[in-house]
Amino acid sequence: MVVEVGYAQAWDLEARVLWRPISVKEARERDAAGLPYVVVYRMAGREAPLEVRLVSWRDHHVGLLVYDAKGRRTYDLDMRLLDDQMRLLHRYTVCWKYTGPDMAEFDQACPRVTVELFPDGRGRRTEEPRGKLGGGDITAPQVRDNERWMERPVFGERPLLSAQFHGVAETTDFEVAEAASAADDSSSHAPATSWRPPRPAQPGPIGELFRPGVRVTDGYHPEMTIVEPRSIGTLRVPSGLLAVSGPDIDHADGPHVTVPVPPGEYVLDEARARHTYHCEWEQSEVTRTDPLAVRLLVSAAPAVTWEMALTPKDDPRLFIENQISGFVTDGATGCFADAGAWEPLLALFEKGMIQADPDLDPDVYKEFSDSMYLLRTRDHASGGELAAFATTGDGTYPVWVGRTEACEVAGVVVLVEGTPELLPDRGANAGA
Repeated sequence: MVVEVGYAQAWDLEARVLWRPISVKEARERDAAGLPYVVVYRMAGREAPLEVRLVSWRDHHVGLLVYDAKGRRTYDLDMRLLDDQMRLLHRYTVCWKYTGPDMAEFDQACPRVTVELFPDGRGRRTEEPRGKLGGGDITAPQVRDNERWMERPVFGERPLLSAQFHGVAETTDFEVAEAASAADDSSSHAPATSWRPPRPAQPGPIGELFRPGVRVTDGYHPEMTIVEPRSIGTLRVPSGLLAVSGPDIDHADGPHVTVPVPPGEYVLDEARARHTYHCEWEQSEVTRTDPLAVRLLVSAAPAVTWEMALTPKDDPRLFIENQISGFVTDGATGCFADAGAWEPLLALFEKGMIQADPDLDPDVYKEFSDSMYLLRTRDHASGGELAAFATTGDGTYPVWVGRTEACEVAGVVVLVEGTPELLPDRGANAGA
């Protein structure tokens, strides 16, 4: 049996076709340079590919897609290059088990198994017998070392990794396909539906949430209009290290996230949006203003880029698609604080917020009202302060750091509930 091997710059997931086929020579050059390229394995008489591989060494990533004879994706493997560039970790795997020939690809009811693995031996296996329509069982995966890792493949060696799925012998002969011209080569960018290396969660329109007049939707309210940010005071960070954390859980290892900033005193404010809705209780239209995010404003210069702050335990090479990192809370509370005075500030927070100590000096403990910000504490010895704010639930909240054109910190933002989406500008629509 002969398997045909083809190379390209990208793979269109929806059309299931190559974008910009390339020669073996060009693929080898891209491999050596760490640039992304695709390898497709096909068999005569079979319309759907056997497997598709995306290689991007600069992203520490090799992906594997396996298709059945009907063109449905049955297996998706995300591998990460670790161990001094020598071994690939089977980081994330999804296997779909279609119950019949007519079941659509990714059908909501399709049973599936998801496996997450980590370099330290940890992992999680989730089996969903009813797909997304029902619950699943979560267990620790029982995998051998050779199922967790594989050696980095050498370019030109072409083992069919999906041979066991197709019942194809591993000794199959391989034939390199000629690089045919693409059907539409006019665009310099791959189609939006092309497969790309997984990336962590993206910031969304964070800067726009602090610009009055911008229109957004939170998915529940069709239209919301950003109003002036509300300032609730300032926060002193004399140590030059800002802590962003949940103050309500065990902190033996210190705050979850820290961001270096110039020592100083910074404005605390919150982004707000106004919206009108029909209130069933009052049987009339009601207008209200809701908070969307809290911010520590570091610089008057605008942020031109936003990045997700990482914790000391994070390894960016291991992030899967849309993965988040940030501070964790089990009391729907976060805080900005001077990391240099973390312990005494946290003790004051606990005395006031948790123990409700009535004898606290008002100069070291102040509560806020009508705001997502709850209270501020001050350590007299260092001058450092902590400002606690409410979130809309428990869990993990990303911390977004905005940077100026000079790459200096412009501000630090926490979205208190989800990421709103921008709506088209009315003026742009009128002129369209």
